[in-house]
Amino acid sequence: MKNILIPTDFSENAWNALLYAISFFKKTHCTFHILNVNAINTNVSGETAMYLAPELLEETLLEESNEKLKILIKRIEQLPLNVKHEFSTLACYGFLTDHIKRQVTEKNIDLIVMGTKGASGLKSVSIGSNTGDVITKVPCTVMAVPEQTTYHSVKEIGLPSDFQLKYHYKILQTLKDIVSLKNASLRLLFVSLRNEQLSPIQECNKTFLLDHFKDIECSFHVVTGKKIDESIQCFTESRNLDLLVMVAKNLNFLERILFRPNVEKISYHTKVPFLVIHET
Repeated sequence: MKNILIPTDFSENAWNALLYAISFFKKTHCTFHILNVNAINTNVSGETAMYLAPELLEETLLEESNEKLKILIKRIEQLPLNVKHEFSTLACYGFLTDHIKRQVTEKNIDLIVMGTKGASGLKSVSIGSNTGDVITKVPCTVMAVPEQTTYHSVKEIGLPSDFQLKYHYKILQTLKDIVSLKNASLRLLFVSLRNEQLSPIQECNKTFLLDHFKDIECSFHVVTGKKIDESIQCFTESRNLDLLVMVAKNLNFLERILFRPNVEKISYHTKVPFLVIHET
């Protein structure tokens, strides 16, 4: 049984992420824990919040959230029944990342699935500050689903890397589980800036990865370009990738791809889901 956490703000963007998760794991026994966190100082019913005591404000917000969660569950019940899936809901008041960290520990969460929005940089608009914060601050694997993405069969999974770090076994096993679950192919990608060659350490890490994934369809690719994000865009389109995987441990590389302020030309932010894997 997998435990999957779905934070929601009741937007269509969040609903789309939930639908994607349900479809992605349609053959897997899962419990989907749907979480709504009301941020501190959130207004309720406009200006009326200004006249409520803090305790009453929290109580009012939680009542509204629980009513919306009931409506959301009714909406889920209209979907085709999947006996392998169970759903639970929780409304909280406070800081999003704090509550998500708590749920990850208490519910033994395997994966967090969140929606992304926009197209001008992960931390500003593309994924949004909430998802950006969860990716960088919560030690749990995160799947970020663009708002315009609808689920289709996942056959090609890309892992862009600078091959500078040797990944922990748990990271590799999480990736192998996803690839095997979807019976997909794994494409390892190295972006060669200014035509540089792999160093001995990079060659060693590349060989290690190819050996680790030898029992699945796995191949190594080099793309030469001046910018990492544009090169990944080119590779994503040429291979028609269905999912891009990043490793949170390699934060420098992650930030160069996801946390760019100007990525108007980088459409994979709006089309292809990201899976960011953590060690712990």
